[in-house]
Amino acid sequence: MTRDRFQSLDPSTPSDRLEHAQRTGRPSWPLGATGLVYGGDYNPEQWTRETWVEDVHLMQEAGVTMVSIGMFSWASIEPRRGEFHWEWLDEVFALLHEAGIRVDLGTPTAAPPAWFFREHPEARVVDRDGRALGPGSRGMACPSSPAYRLAATGITRALAERYGDHPALALWHVHNEYGAPVGESFSRFAQDAFRDWALRRHGSLDAVNAAWGTAFWGQAFGVPEEIHAPLPTPSMQNPSLELDWRRFSSEQILECFRAERDVLHELTPHVPVTTNFMAHTCPNIDLWKWADEVDVVSNDHYLIAADARNFVELALDADLTRSLARGRPWMLMEHSTSGVNWQGRNVAKRPGEMARNSLSHVGRGADAVMFFQWRASLKGAEKFHSAMLPHAGTSSRIWREVAELGAQLEELADLQGTRVHADVAILWDWESHWAQDLPWRPADDLSHRAQIQTWYERLWRDHIAVDFAHPEDDLSAYRLVLAPASYLLSDAAARNLEAYVHDGGNLVVGPFSGVVDGEDGVRPGGLNAALAPVLGLEVHEFCPLRDGDEARLVLDGKPLRSRLWCEDLQLRGADAIGSYTDGPVAEGVAATRHAYGDGAAWYLASDLDVEDLAAMFSGPYLAAGLTARDLPEDVELLERRAEDGTRHLIALNHTAQPVTVSVDGAAPLEVPAGGVATARVPASVTAG
Repeated sequence: MTRDRFQSLDPSTPSDRLEHAQRTGRPSWPLGATGLVYGGDYNPEQWTRETWVEDVHLMQEAGVTMVSIGMFSWASIEPRRGEFHWEWLDEVFALLHEAGIRVDLGTPTAAPPAWFFREHPEARVVDRDGRALGPGSRGMACPSSPAYRLAATGITRALAERYGDHPALALWHVHNEYGAPVGESFSRFAQDAFRDWALRRHGSLDAVNAAWGTAFWGQAFGVPEEIHAPLPTPSMQNPSLELDWRRFSSEQILECFRAERDVLHELTPHVPVTTNFMAHTCPNIDLWKWADEVDVVSNDHYLIAADARNFVELALDADLTRSLARGRPWMLMEHSTSGVNWQGRNVAKRPGEMARNSLSHVGRGADAVMFFQWRASLKGAEKFHSAMLPHAGTSSRIWREVAELGAQLEELADLQGTRVHADVAILWDWESHWAQDLPWRPADDLSHRAQIQTWYERLWRDHIAVDFAHPEDDLSAYRLVLAPASYLLSDAAARNLEAYVHDGGNLVVGPFSGVVDGEDGVRPGGLNAALAPVLGLEVHEFCPLRDGDEARLVLDGKPLRSRLWCEDLQLRGADAIGSYTDGPVAEGVAATRHAYGDGAAWYLASDLDVEDLAAMFSGPYLAAGLTARDLPEDVELLERRAEDGTRHLIALNHTAQPVTVSVDGAAPLEVPAGGVATARVPASVTAG
């Protein structure tokens, strides 16, 4: 089969994929994949050839269309340096191809073999305390190690040369879950690389000193060799240095991905490349910078078992992943059929929950539903992790639900390539989160993650579709932009938000926002100087509450409560719409609205829970022309729209009672308890 033939297997008919191909010259979806992709990680090196034959037969029975192989196979492919054993992998490829199952081939660089660490002990990850971490677990070597990068590109090149033209190959899958568990390393290679990186980023030693504010505590560097990584110190480490270390660490890991990807692009330009993100649960990687480096955005998501409402966090993660993909269809590369193995209590999923989780991702733009893993392992650290084929085998409920889900996804094939539309964006910036998470802030428990998730859940309960956006993105398409936690704002981001409001946008900003610049320095002019003009106010003091205290406030005539945070505001053109009735700023302003240009900006100077946020958001909703949809509690109605205007609806019932959901232009949907219902509304039907 020729590479021209491979190119024709990319279904680049939707305009978003066509745009990607025109911009990059590369395919943007797994080759040969039609409909919604279904499958999971497959680790044949753990099993006998007889089991392979049985597995492929059962994959067909379950409706599997693609599997990911090879992520942890380096030691099986190259058991000794330069000695390659291809026969077993050739046979697996042949079995899958004969069965019509596409292959997402992983580069095994998340699991260097024992011989590599024996030959290169200096490539081990070093923690902040200077301990070299041994092999025998999952993860990668030090991202800055020259030996690791050379070996990683070597095995990647060997795989591309062997399988680049194989007719079953649909997608390259580089590494596995970058940043988890290795998000940083303090090896001598990393420290040397950080020194060079800092000088390149800032331009000179004097500029490094200025950016990091080293005049404080007498930390100034006199020669480049004195620049250091943030190793343990007797007291607080320089926060600007810490922030740059986070940036550096994310970029070093990205360089590892690029090195492998570039080999694959060179040898197999006809095959798209991905790596599996962990969008909401891997905070040490700046995925805005990664998203444009992959041909296909894919994500892994696992429920937080301790969270009784974890379906809301799932929704947030899926919306964030779609936003990283810039609205293009994306892949759910991994989730679980039931419980996982690495949380404190690994709660099993209830009947119907697996399908509900899967179709929540699909309703938010995923065109692939895949799991870790296909067959449950008998040995190793993840032997108690659920699988598509569980230890209980084909007589189990899990297996029946896996097969039912495969059939359901096949029925939804025409969802492929349809899009999700959102009128609201929530700002999300990993760099700001890193900065806010550093020690010695006014209150440790004013969490950006909790703040964003609370604001997100308010919109989730109001059934308003949400995108996420970087503060420097073009926001003009959104009727409403929310900034729940924007502690750090670059100058460009501040100008962008000001222009958005001036040109007619509606912006709502949460507490502790616009505080520092891109180097974690407080700007002259107050504690919110970046946003003071557009908000029409100044923050004069942060007033966090003592543990267990509350402050009461009134907003839109409704009594509300703050449990963590208040601020002393001085109005500079804004109108007060809420005030404190007690607490550290009694009778002070708690919430504001400021007309600015053709738009308006609101500010909330306190933390509020999900219920109380309804009072804060009512005004912005009205200004933006948004209406909270009336649906039963904990029931979702998701919509994807085709280019011809056809509406694809997915209703999810997270309750223990059956519900009826009204649908514009179609008959009501009867959704069983804990279940899912779908509808297709043709473009010719006028919504009533």
